[in-house]
Amino acid sequence: MTYSTFVKASLAALTLGAAPAPVPAPPLKVPQLPAAPLAAPVDPAIPVALLVDLSSGQTLFAREPDRRFVPASVTKVMTAYTAFRLIEAGRLSLDKSVTISQEVADMWSGEGSSMFLKAGDQVTVGQLLLGVTTVSANDGAVALALEAVGTMDAWLALMNRNAAELGMKNTHFGTPNGWPDEGRTYTSAHDLALLAEALTTRYPGLYRRYIGQRGMRYRDIAQNNHDPITGVVKGADGIKTGYTRQAGYNFLGSAQRGSRRLALVIAGAPSIAVRNRASRDLINWGFDAFDSKVVLPADTPVGAALVQEGSRRSVPLRTKGEVLASVKHGERADVTLSVRYRGPVQAPIAKGQQIAVLRVEVAGQQPHDVPLVAAEEVPAANPLMRLWNGVSGLVS
Repeated sequence: MTYSTFVKASLAALTLGAAPAPVPAPPLKVPQLPAAPLAAPVDPAIPVALLVDLSSGQTLFAREPDRRFVPASVTKVMTAYTAFRLIEAGRLSLDKSVTISQEVADMWSGEGSSMFLKAGDQVTVGQLLLGVTTVSANDGAVALALEAVGTMDAWLALMNRNAAELGMKNTHFGTPNGWPDEGRTYTSAHDLALLAEALTTRYPGLYRRYIGQRGMRYRDIAQNNHDPITGVVKGADGIKTGYTRQAGYNFLGSAQRGSRRLALVIAGAPSIAVRNRASRDLINWGFDAFDSKVVLPADTPVGAALVQEGSRRSVPLRTKGEVLASVKHGERADVTLSVRYRGPVQAPIAKGQQIAVLRVEVAGQQPHDVPLVAAEEVPAANPLMRLWNGVSGLVS
């Protein structure tokens, strides 16, 4: 990535409070509390664990976050996300009636976690979706995929396209339900956190309706959700467990308290008890051991970016939303801010277009980035403007 010298100059001003930044970052005021927090309570037998504050984008704890692993039924989170996306786009209706085929019933009814669908059953898309998210129905996931797009290949292509769009670089799906497929399906904790953020922020209504339900009944068979935190941890509302012999015990979970939402991933735990205990302890630790502080308000001017072939040579930047940082109890906030972008930015630039990020670095923790957007429109330069910009660039 290329950073212009202008960015570096603005960066120093923003971080150090010197002059030329338009609005330097205000000092972060953090109350001094009596005791430092304990270490994250994650059993050493768990090979992969991650806790992210989705409100700020900050990682609170990470153990092998980019290591690939088999997600098992956590795969169904992408099946739910893909269905949500089709529903919101008007391409799939929750009320649509689905007739279960003989093939789906023969191959999947009663196979692992199941709704026990029978050939000829009339169910709605909404019922199938609830079966997938609540009782991890393998048959429900297949029936939903086929109803949505007609073929399994088309559904898997859609799942993988969605994963790529979300930036899930260490993820591939070979099944809609996580059934063992000789390693074709894999993911990482970091990628699942991206999926959790998209699920909760892009489709909050569908998330509340279909994720975190405690159980469901179909064909007079009542089944419970195995989610270890919903109804147990304050603010917890999902998301999905998974298990196979190869994968171990996995969980992607989330909880919200006030304006803070955390997401956690546990993968490869050796037992249900270890997974469930770690999930509850880690997410409680995330809320209890950190305070969320506003570093910069929304719409705060933050430096500028150089522009190429525009009516102006630079564009002012502003924060899109509040810039937050999670600071450990009892520790003074040592926060450094830096503006980063690939530049110069090509005109035309629309007002509100994201063209940079603000990197937030809290001492002792992993940095996280938040978007910066153009505060003004910058049209493309006409020929005379381009000539003038070129000449002034030579003499400046």
